[in-house]
Amino acid sequence: MNIKVLIVEDDPMVTKFNRYYLEQIKGFEYVGWAASGDEALKMLIHQEVDLILLDIYMPHTSGLQLLSSIREQGSKVDIIVISAASDNASIRKALHNGAVDYLIKPFEFARFQAALTAYQQDFHLMHTENLNQEQLDKLLRYSLGAEEDPSPILTIPKGLAESTLENIWNTIIQLKSPIFSTEDISSQTPISRISIRKYLAFLTDAGILEMELSYGSIGRPVYKYSVTPEGYLNINKYI
Repeated sequence: MNIKVLIVEDDPMVTKFNRYYLEQIKGFEYVGWAASGDEALKMLIHQEVDLILLDIYMPHTSGLQLLSSIREQGSKVDIIVISAASDNASIRKALHNGAVDYLIKPFEFARFQAALTAYQQDFHLMHTENLNQEQLDKLLRYSLGAEEDPSPILTIPKGLAESTLENIWNTIIQLKSPIFSTEDISSQTPISRISIRKYLAFLTDAGILEMELSYGSIGRPVYKYSVTPEGYLNINKYI
């Protein structure tokens, strides 16, 4: 059973790229494009849709307003937000209204694929008539052993501030390169390099960032960081 997908995006070029990405993943079927929230609501009346890929910044009716309207009407259609909106309020509102994932533009295909693959697994589990405990635990992302959990929930360590963590995260998602160093962060914020390293270490331990050493021809190795596919969603546990 293919998952029927509607793309709600006012930019036709972005829609074209999202559709191309979608069609690279088996099990999904593109069923249409809506350039506005009002158009999307009309299409949902006549078109069977399982999943919406939803932009937030659109004229007249924003994606968040559309999401609220969909829920007020009792629709159970699933939503994955794909938007340049990276502010905490937008992300929280989208997740509060039942968005199953949130991708911040620009993103790599690997992140898109991870979101769609995870959703596909959940979709098929939810359409299983009777679930056993193992299937239900997988659906609820439940693990008996901490060593089995790829993104354990940590508390912010003593000495780290939520406001500073949010400042550093906002700087990270505004960087032009997906791979960055402590120096890249410090050049964009007044926070000291020593403090930045502490926060990056915490984000790495939380599974939000991954770190590797980069060896140049001269000098000491440099720690390079990148956001993990799950990091864009898991950061909301801490800020």
